[in-house]
Amino acid sequence: MCPAGFRNFLLLASSLLFAGLSAVPQSFSPSLRSGPAAACRLSRAESERRCRAPGQPPGVALCHGRGRCDCGVCICHVSEPGVYFGPLCECHEWVCETYDGSTCAGHGKCDCGKCKCDEGWSGDACQYPTNCDLTKKKSNQMCKNSQDIICSNAGTCHCGRCKCDNSDGNGLVYGKFCECDDRECIDDETEEICGGHGKCYCGNCYCQAGWHGDKCEFQCDITPWESKRRCTSPDGKVCSNRGICVCGECSCHDVDPTGDWGDIHGDTCECDERDCRAVYDRYSDDFCSGKCECGKCTCYPPGDSRVYGKTCECDDRRCEDLDGVVCGGHGSCSCGRCVCERGWFGKLCQHPRKCNLTEEQSKSLCESADGILCSGKGSCHCGKCICSAEEWYVSGEFCDCDDRDCDKHDGLICTGNGICSCGNCECWDGWNGNACEIWLGTEYP
Repeated sequence: MCPAGFRNFLLLASSLLFAGLSAVPQSFSPSLRSGPAAACRLSRAESERRCRAPGQPPGVALCHGRGRCDCGVCICHVSEPGVYFGPLCECHEWVCETYDGSTCAGHGKCDCGKCKCDEGWSGDACQYPTNCDLTKKKSNQMCKNSQDIICSNAGTCHCGRCKCDNSDGNGLVYGKFCECDDRECIDDETEEICGGHGKCYCGNCYCQAGWHGDKCEFQCDITPWESKRRCTSPDGKVCSNRGICVCGECSCHDVDPTGDWGDIHGDTCECDERDCRAVYDRYSDDFCSGKCECGKCTCYPPGDSRVYGKTCECDDRRCEDLDGVVCGGHGSCSCGRCVCERGWFGKLCQHPRKCNLTEEQSKSLCESADGILCSGKGSCHCGKCICSAEEWYVSGEFCDCDDRDCDKHDGLICTGNGICSCGNCECWDGWNGNACEIWLGTEYP
């Protein structure tokens, strides 16, 4: 018989050995199969139990949905970028928190989905400095969004960084300025995000094929293939890359950064009215002065070669005086502006640089009936008044006219189809009306 002390030693050793084997991850158990091609020695239920995270009920995804279960061992997927690892494929570098586009804010390392912060930093994304050297004013300024609202009224500011309101711990409010609120994606009836048929990104649902609606609550009555076919434009692009396809119909991104609606339209979003805006600024207010048809300008009057350009921005009629003389006969017109010959200047090249009049003779010709030189709103040159360029609305022989008195249409003086002559619109050929707003041709623009 063995001495009692030796028996106690054997019992202690066997206990330690059993505890050590129990601590070995299931993935490394060598006894689940008797050979590479042999059947699994575990039942299906036991195999799945070992591939399921502790505390999770039967029916949930095995291996965290990132791998397959092989006889109680998780074989992690590696088919997409990034790395899945861990005994239950629970670790993935991509799931670490980011701040301002940087994983762990650049102040820590990602370790199995959680940030390990460098010394002096804290927070889920290591975005908060332990010691803050900013004033409250400076801190709040750094936390303001583009509308000058601190943390979008959805969080509090800590040392120039927003801490979003997530008291329930669901993390649905996020973003550098707490600008994303995924609570907007929750379906009121099912209480599921995007009705369980899509994913939410910054408060907007992106639905799976066959579903649509703000919360992906509606199902399409046509196949995804047929839906895509109906949305494909002649150039082979879905909704011309200017919208999203919803059950065979294009929902165009028809609002531009200036807030104007209806810029993009058409069955496949093929028409972009922004193409009718000035070439030098896609979002300019300098819109097609003719008629915009599916992103192309048709200039008015039709057939008048004096009006041209991608957005009809060149109107050589502006170079003509009321008698139709171009640039006073002393220059040429280029895209609605006079290029004067040597020795002449002025908007219509109407002023000679040299003058044969004495200063007194010149001034006498510039005095209005009340004896004031150019009505006090301009300067005199060779007996002609040159009205102040700073006051664009001042005109007339003696700068005595206010062009603001001319009628407007669509916010434009004389609708851009005539000249304001001392408070009254003088319309160009083909136009009529107090503000030259009536086109006398066959079609109104």
